[in-house]
Amino acid sequence: MHHIYVDFLSGPDIAALQMTDEDILGAIESSLAAQGRKQAVIEPRMHLKPDPAVDGHFNVLRGALGGDVQRAGVKVVSDFVYNYEHGLPSEMAILALFDPQTGKPQAILDAGGITDMRTGAVTAIGAKYLARKDSKVLGHIGARGTAYWNVRLLDSLFDFDEIRVHSRRPESQRAFAERLRQDLGKPVRECGTWQDTISGADIVVEASRLLEPAPLLRTEWIKPGALVMPYGTMSALELSLTDIMAKLVVDDWGQVGAGPYGALRQHVDAGKLTRQTLHAEIGEIVAGLKPGRESDEETILFWHRGLSLSDIALGHAMLEKGRRLGIGQRLRFG
Repeated sequence: MHHIYVDFLSGPDIAALQMTDEDILGAIESSLAAQGRKQAVIEPRMHLKPDPAVDGHFNVLRGALGGDVQRAGVKVVSDFVYNYEHGLPSEMAILALFDPQTGKPQAILDAGGITDMRTGAVTAIGAKYLARKDSKVLGHIGARGTAYWNVRLLDSLFDFDEIRVHSRRPESQRAFAERLRQDLGKPVRECGTWQDTISGADIVVEASRLLEPAPLLRTEWIKPGALVMPYGTMSALELSLTDIMAKLVVDDWGQVGAGPYGALRQHVDAGKLTRQTLHAEIGEIVAGLKPGRESDEETILFWHRGLSLSDIALGHAMLEKGRRLGIGQRLRFG
C-alpha cells in the first residue's frame, strides 16, 4: 500500500507565496464560471454554536470543484465577535482538501487569509460584471478581515477616485484606512456615519458586524445605477432595499435560505427575494449564460454568503504556487 502524504500550508507559508491580485481574481473567476457551468457541487453551509452564552459560532462549508481543479473540500471557520478582547482575530479557519475520486486527503491549509482573499475576490468579480464601468466612488462599511481585500481588489479593477470607509470602532477604522492608504498609495476618506459613506457612491459594500439586525443602511441613500453588495452577518438593510433594484443576484441560490444569519435574511422571509425575483447566480453571469449589467441606469444588488468553491479554488491555486516556489510542508498521513 502506498504511503499517503498531505500538503500543509501555514499562515506564514501563505504570506510567503505573495499571491498577487491577478492570482486571486483569476482563481475565483474561473471557479465561479465552473459553478455556472454546473461543474461543481455545493452543500449548504452549516452553523455550529458551541455555547449559547458566547457570541460566536462556526461556519462549515462543503463542496467539490471539477473542471481544471478536481478537488473536494471542507472549510471550518470560527466567527467570534469579541476575540479582539483576547488579542485574537475574530475569524480563524482551516481548509481540508481531498481527491473527489478516491476521498484521499490531499492538503490542510490555514484558511483565515484564504477566507479574506476569496471574499474580496467575489466582491470584486461581482463588481466586474455588475457595476458601472465608470464607477469611481466606493463606499465601504466595516473593517473586518475581509474588508481590506474587498477594497484592494475592487480598486485594482476600478482605480477609484474616492474610497470612503466607516467602522463602528474608531480604532479599527483608523487602522483599516491607514493600511489602505499605504498599500494602495491613494487617499482614503474616513467617514463618521453610514450616510456619509454610502450617499452617492457608485459601489456600496456593507460588511458590518452588528450584534442584532438594525436598518442602518437606508434605501434612500443609494444612488440610482449603483451596485450594492451587502454581506453582514446580521441584516443592516431596510426591507425596501430590494424594491429599487433592477436585478437581484446571489452567489448560490441553495444557500440563500440556509441558517438564521445573513444580510437579506428578512427579505427572504418576507418573500422579496425568491426564485422568481432572482435574476441569476453570479456564476451563471461569469460563465456567459445570463447577462450582467445591461445599462448604466440599472441599480443592482449582489448578495454573496460565501462559497466553499471559492475556498477550494484559491487553496488549489496556493498549493500549485507553493509547489513551484518550494513553499509549504509535506506531512505523512498514512
